[in-house]
Amino acid sequence: MSDVAGIKKAAILLISLGTETSAEIMRQLPESYIQKISYEIANIDYVNPDEVDEIATEFLEMAQAREYVLDGGVEYARNLLNMALGAQRAKEVIDMLNQIQLRERPFDIARKADPQQLTNLLLHEQPQTVALILCYMQPDKAAMILSQFSIEKQAEIAERIGTITRTTPAVIEKIERVIETKFSSFVDNETESVGGVHTLVEILNSVGRSTEKNIISMLEEKQPELADEVKANLFTFEDIVGLERGDVQKVLREVDNDQLALALKGVSEDIKQFIFQNLSSRAVETLQEELQFMGPARLSAVEEAQQKVVAVIRRLDEVGEIYLRRGEQDAVIS
Repeated sequence: MSDVAGIKKAAILLISLGTETSAEIMRQLPESYIQKISYEIANIDYVNPDEVDEIATEFLEMAQAREYVLDGGVEYARNLLNMALGAQRAKEVIDMLNQIQLRERPFDIARKADPQQLTNLLLHEQPQTVALILCYMQPDKAAMILSQFSIEKQAEIAERIGTITRTTPAVIEKIERVIETKFSSFVDNETESVGGVHTLVEILNSVGRSTEKNIISMLEEKQPELADEVKANLFTFEDIVGLERGDVQKVLREVDNDQLALALKGVSEDIKQFIFQNLSSRAVETLQEELQFMGPARLSAVEEAQQKVVAVIRRLDEVGEIYLRRGEQDAVIS
């Protein structure tokens, strides 16, 4: 959500709440936000009732998510929201909440900075300053920066991180002002990380199989290493044979027989046998009969059926019902 969009949504929400309630809320806001929201309210002539409902629902979901996070942490919130809103909407709410919380936290410019630029600047700061900044950064980025210091400095910074329990807002604000002044000539505050393998995989997970195959084929020619990394994280219908027996059975219980038969049209005998081994004898007979009497099918229809099966697999993986291996990052330790 952009800053402008967020302010406008806040203005619409306050309008819908009425004068008395809105005035009470406005008194709790910083002066800068009061001015921005007041400007938006003054320039809104008409609000669509559907838009009001949507914004009010989003506000309630975000408030509920924040309460869950405060009660039991992000995973606790995600589990409760999955049950209340469904996996997809729960993910959207958690992502929005994370973005808002990041913007609210100190050292925002440092979190957006290029790790190497940030490291170069922090190398000259006092260990206690570096420790405080790393406490507010993404863990993987903080680890990357910490590893660039000498062994002695690493130990000193780590010790300070481990012993920091609380810091006054005044101290944080003072250090933040100094750091932002130093970073301003190195960091574009509007730059954010986008793209990457994860983003590409998410996109390919949603396209048709033909498009997916074409893109992978081209990547294999132009950037083999990137193609390998994408394939290691991309789940296709053929990868179903890599699932555990119990997980496959959970998936098959949620797939219509007609859809499954169409998805198996033209696949290798190994995949068919793998599916048959995870069905009851009666279900196998029914499926084999349907495959036997099924006439020619369009490739696009078969691929669409396979994508629907894969969508079930991804959904169950997202909510933790099954385990989906994705390269080395999801290795299981027993």
